[in-house]
Amino acid sequence: MKDFENVTVDNPGGETLRDTDVYAVTDNTFLDNLTISQTVLHPDKSTTGHSHDGLEEVYIFVSGIGVMELDDEEIVVGPNDMILIKEGIFHRVHNKLGNKDLVFTCIFQKYDRDE
Repeated sequence: MKDFENVTVDNPGGETLRDTDVYAVTDNTFLDNLTISQTVLHPDKSTTGHSHDGLEEVYIFVSGIGVMELDDEEIVVGPNDMILIKEGIFHRVHNKLGNKDLVFTCIFQKYDRDE
């Protein structure tokens, strides 16, 4: 097994977990402790939103323009924006500013998504 995997921001590799009329989510679980997850959020759609106890997360916006909700604050996000989210902060992404897909990559400590 290789000790590294060469991927790009546009294509982080991995396996598609969900592909719906709202979004497509692909997770790369090559690393032992981190997951690289990419979401393609379709126009006029929003993620469900969530928070994590004990986990921090990094969102990197690749293409499109959207709005990120962080607790009671909303900020406009677009290509090259990086949002660092501390544990316990509610976060949700909305693609309500354009007619193109909003693509973002998240990096977070591995956890069981089914729990």
